[in-house]
Amino acid sequence: MAEEKNRKTSIWTFADHFEGDKVVWIIVLMLFLFSIVCMFSSSSRLLRDGMTRLDLVKNQFFVVMAGMAVIIVLYNIRNIKFFRWCSQWGFLISFVLLALLDAHVSLPFLKALNINNAYRILSIGGFQVHVFEVVKVAMVLYLAWAMDALKRGELRGPEKELYKKIIYLYAPFLIIFVMIIPGSNSSALIIGLLMFVMILLGGGNLRDMTVLALAAILIIGIILGLYNLSNHKWFSRIGTGISRVFEDDDWERQVLDNPKGTIAYQEALDAIRQPYSAKIAVKQGGLIGKGPGQSTQRYVVPDMSEDFMYSFIIEEYGLLGGIFVIFLYVSLLARASIIVRNCGSDHYAKLTVAGLCLLIAGQAFLHMFVNADIGPMTGQTLPLISHGNSAFLCFSIAFGIILSFSRIATRRIDKETRMAAPLMEMHESTAVQQRLDDLDAYESGQLTDDSYEL
Repeated sequence: MAEEKNRKTSIWTFADHFEGDKVVWIIVLMLFLFSIVCMFSSSSRLLRDGMTRLDLVKNQFFVVMAGMAVIIVLYNIRNIKFFRWCSQWGFLISFVLLALLDAHVSLPFLKALNINNAYRILSIGGFQVHVFEVVKVAMVLYLAWAMDALKRGELRGPEKELYKKIIYLYAPFLIIFVMIIPGSNSSALIIGLLMFVMILLGGGNLRDMTVLALAAILIIGIILGLYNLSNHKWFSRIGTGISRVFEDDDWERQVLDNPKGTIAYQEALDAIRQPYSAKIAVKQGGLIGKGPGQSTQRYVVPDMSEDFMYSFIIEEYGLLGGIFVIFLYVSLLARASIIVRNCGSDHYAKLTVAGLCLLIAGQAFLHMFVNADIGPMTGQTLPLISHGNSAFLCFSIAFGIILSFSRIATRRIDKETRMAAPLMEMHESTAVQQRLDDLDAYESGQLTDDSYEL
């Protein structure tokens, strides 16, 4: 008995004491390690005021530890009603943050920051909050709650279900979509598509979803009209999106044709610097990469630690490193399907896990497509790897909720295993075990040839 107790509490069985999906735990830990290692040798733009790369690693380590603390806290919350209660405030939180951002608020303790001619970040007491990353997670949680509450019949308001859908689902979808557009076209499309998929997964019928899609297209058309009527002053980010999608300028030819030092040459060079350098990084990485700290394109691409992190990973760790990162996010999707399938009848848990995993993996693959020059630049980071404190913590919240909800699936699987019929009758199982014990004794010399029967 003592031996069995020691075996159960040994370091080799430490992982057995963790509930939830262990594959997701491994994915989280691997992404954390990638984040720390990549920050050590990424863009020198992050070094300020005499900082060394060890200082950079130390800062990222603290961010990772904060993210891990968030995950552990959420993982240990066993009451799903708590998450359901918090989720109902997701739309209100998103609306308030976006309203402050769009109003360009400027107060001593609260200020909207204009970065690259766009308002995306709120500075709250000196801490920068990337609003769009918060909105992504908050709206997934809100829509999961709203669709679950609709199914349960818990939503207040008109008796007709269609009106409840308009108030609690379709109106929030359109409002958030419109409020994001002034700051980022790509984020508006990504978050809008994510919310659309969430509503579809939650049971939205084809007719309502078609009307919702047409309403979104109509809104985009109206915004384009206002952009043109205002002589490109209103919704100026629309112009940036149009230029990235429909741009016909051959910037490479302009670099070659214009003399060095001219304004035309410099503008053309700035236009191609980041995407071309990202492709160069991918090509130079080869199969096994240059090795940690050996990147050269980090001195050319200022956003290497954020928008072009995947190119940087391939440059230093090669195609093998890039495939491994892809494998982590694909594994997350695979585990999500298993968790969702085993969440039983809990509609809210299913939608939440599905939505958060789609958000994480979808943004990761969009980031990779841009780095591979497949589609226009979007400015989306690589979840839990790219630099960015608030974004890192938001995705940590997402993983913490996924791991907490995966306990439902784990308990369900364990229960089904305990209730499953045995593969053989007990007396047959006992006989087989006795024969195995006799064989072990015979091989150890405790039984003789005469006493052991084959």
